[in-house]
Parts: sequence; structure tokens; C-alpha cells
Amino acid sequence: MAKPLLQPLSQLTQLNLSNQPQWNLQEVSGRLVEISEPQPVAALSLVFLLVCEAQASGECAAWIGMLDSVFYPPDAERNGIDLDNFPVLRMPDCRNAGRSAEILIRSGAFRLVILDLGTNHALPAARLSQLNALVRKHDACVLFVTQKKIDEPSLGSLVSLRAHTTRKRIREDEFLCKIHILRDKRRSTHWHWSAYFTGVAGYY
Repeated sequence: MAKPLLQPLSQLTQLNLSNQPQWNLQEVSGRLVEISEPQPVAALSLVFLLVCEAQASGECAAWIGMLDSVFYPPDAERNGIDLDNFPVLRMPDCRNAGRSAEILIRSGAFRLVILDLGTNHALPAARLSQLNALVRKHDACVLFVTQKKIDEPSLGSLVSLRAHTTRKRIREDEFLCKIHILRDKRRSTHWHWSAYFTGVAGYY
């Protein structure tokens, strides 16, 4: 079961330098993106910022995961997700999940497709190549969420943006979540992006 999400502050505070890229839909569009964390709490929260952005701009987003793991819908709703317009597909294995992502992106209807692989990190190179061609064609994003340490390799060389997330408790119910960009094929340097979140009800 996916960990509880963190909830953005009512006035979201973002910490980044003015000359650095932003963690937003424009930055990830046209790319295969992987975001990882040993226990993906911050990762899920940061992923859902993109879902909120997509929905606010009238774009479609979808979630594909395994049968044994899914985010907690009430927490997603508290993060601003319109669940009625957020399709969730649960697949028996990575092979079917990858195929489902390909079908959704190929339709041209989805700007963002999240593929929650958990600890199942293997996808065939041919599937990654097909997905890469499709996201470039449709200016979309397939965002892989993986559960791994920072020194573990990415899903493959076709991942254009590789991100690792961390979180730090600032106060009793306030957290600083950071995205550390380990690979960015559009740039020659690494960068980071940070935002403050509060814990949802029941978060420890």
C-alpha cells in the first residue's frame, strides 16, 4: 500500500533559485521521467502537484499501478485531486502496466500518465523506446514512480529526467520535500527544487 501523501500548505512555498528549472508540467512534457525514494512519501506528494496542475489546465492525467499497491484516495482528494476525472488502472505486472501506459499516451488524450512500479523496476527496452517516441509526439509525460535508493540505477538510458526525493521534518506537522535531479538530458548540470508540505490526517 502506498504511503500517506503530504499536503501542500495553503500558500505553497517553493524554494529554488530564479535561474533553475521548475518542477512543473511544462518541464516534464515530452519526456520519460523517473522519480524515486526508498519510501515514496515525498515522491507521491510531488507527483500529485503535477496532477493538480494538469487538471487545473484542463489536461487529463491517469494513474497506473500494481494490484498490491495504490495511493489512498481521501489523501489525494485533500491534495486537490479531482478523483472523478482521474482514471486509476491496476495491472497484474509491469508488462501490462507498460502496455497500458502506451495505449493511453497513444490516444493523445492524456498529458500525464503516472506509472507506479514500486520495487518492480524492470521494463523492456523496446517498451521504453516506444513510450519515449509517443511522449515526444504528443508532448506528454510518462512519470515512473519507483521505490529505490539514490545510488540505484534508473530504469534505462531513455529516461530523460531522473529525480530522487527526500523529506525533512521542519516542525511537528511541517515538512520540507526536495527533488534532487540526478539526470537531465536537456541540461548539463544537476538541479533541485523544494516545497513545504503539511502532513495529512494520520501522518506520522
